[in-house]
Amino acid sequence: MKTYNSLSEVQFDLFNNKITCVELTQTYINRINANKHLNAFLEIFEKSAIEKAQSVDEKIKNKTAGKLAGMVIAIKDNICYTNHKLSAASKMLEGFESLFSATVVERLLAEDAIIIGRTNCDEFAMGSSTENSAFGNVLNPHNLKYVPGGSSGGSAVAVAADLCLAALGTDTGGSIRQPASFCGVVGLKPTYSRVSRYGAIAYASSFDQIGPITKNIDDAAIIMEIISGKDEYDSTVSSKPVPEYSKELNTRNKKFRLAYFKNCLESNGLNVEIKTRINEIINKLKTAGHIVEAVDFPYLDYLVPTYYVLTTAESSSNLARYDGVHYGYRSPNSTDLESVYKKSRTEGFGAEVKRRIMLGTFVLSSGYYDAYYSKAQRVRRLLKNKTNEILSDYDFIILPTTPGTAFKIGQKSADPITMYLEDIYTVQANITGLPAISLPVGKHSNGMPFGVQLISKNFSESNLLSFSKYFMDTF
Repeated sequence: MKTYNSLSEVQFDLFNNKITCVELTQTYINRINANKHLNAFLEIFEKSAIEKAQSVDEKIKNKTAGKLAGMVIAIKDNICYTNHKLSAASKMLEGFESLFSATVVERLLAEDAIIIGRTNCDEFAMGSSTENSAFGNVLNPHNLKYVPGGSSGGSAVAVAADLCLAALGTDTGGSIRQPASFCGVVGLKPTYSRVSRYGAIAYASSFDQIGPITKNIDDAAIIMEIISGKDEYDSTVSSKPVPEYSKELNTRNKKFRLAYFKNCLESNGLNVEIKTRINEIINKLKTAGHIVEAVDFPYLDYLVPTYYVLTTAESSSNLARYDGVHYGYRSPNSTDLESVYKKSRTEGFGAEVKRRIMLGTFVLSSGYYDAYYSKAQRVRRLLKNKTNEILSDYDFIILPTTPGTAFKIGQKSADPITMYLEDIYTVQANITGLPAISLPVGKHSNGMPFGVQLISKNFSESNLLSFSKYFMDTF
């Protein structure tokens, strides 16, 4: 069967009786099995996927199929699906089966998407390389010696290696956009509160967002159209109406204003080839009639520290429930209540998760709360205000997605600070709650892909997607 690069291609063949959903789904299942070495999937939902495909085929015959008929999609292993396992790639939840579905899953299924399996990720979504999974590393399909990025590395690899048409990931500090950049695909983090978090295992609740990883903008738009909007199960979700993103992608005659951070592009930490490519894009945008200007953002060095103080604090709180009593793995080596807590958490959590829990507990502790957590909240407000001030004059901020391309497995795992700095360009959108997207813009001389990132105003996904469509078609 041929390789499909968009839902429109799939549906053209489906509606013209060239293929069936069952044939399509089985092809993807066969590809996943043939590429097990990538370790992108922790489980294929073969039985339920084929059953759903059969149901969609019947609906196509009866002309009652939903908008996503024929979309074979994977979900990250921290998103719930009724009667299916999920583990957040952790020994702590190994063997757990969900009792309910996430809102995003319910909405995908209602529009006849076919959920093919759960993808590997960094444990509890904590990481930038998918080296922290309890079930082994995910390999980058462009070079098996390199990481795919994280924490949604399995989802990005699944799309890049054509193991499914699209995937859902979660983005707390770049966990959709960074692996999208490393794997050469599109990754979108929506505005905070645009998409329900109900049914997504929490890492840092004021940062987490679910979003799509796709091969193109049209598919990202239609997925966003389906999964966005008010949800009675999530009180933090916005009740703002959801635009028909997929029908608002034509902006060819519109001129936009873009800002970039001069100190970002002049940073010694930014790879020279990525810097050159972004400068080339900026010049082409100017030539095309768009306004692209350098602006001052003096707080670049505060982004990563602010992010890690706040997210580790929230993770310490969120993961307290996994104690061997309320939830999760219980150590067989425990002898009394105290040892149940100590041994279950020590044995159930991996090194990176324990590191972040300890950091978060420290910054929330008596005597340090004001010095770290409270101060980080004030800096977060400062960062948000400055970013919004820039976006009051511009439509988008353009910047790198990552400071470099994918790095070799094991290259940065020994130094947490070096690994944390991989998030320097992505955490701003999560700290401020703004929508952001990573778009593939080429390959480095080392053969690895990389992306450019766009950040936009709150709830301006429609503008962001439409400009991204123009950008992808033009550059």
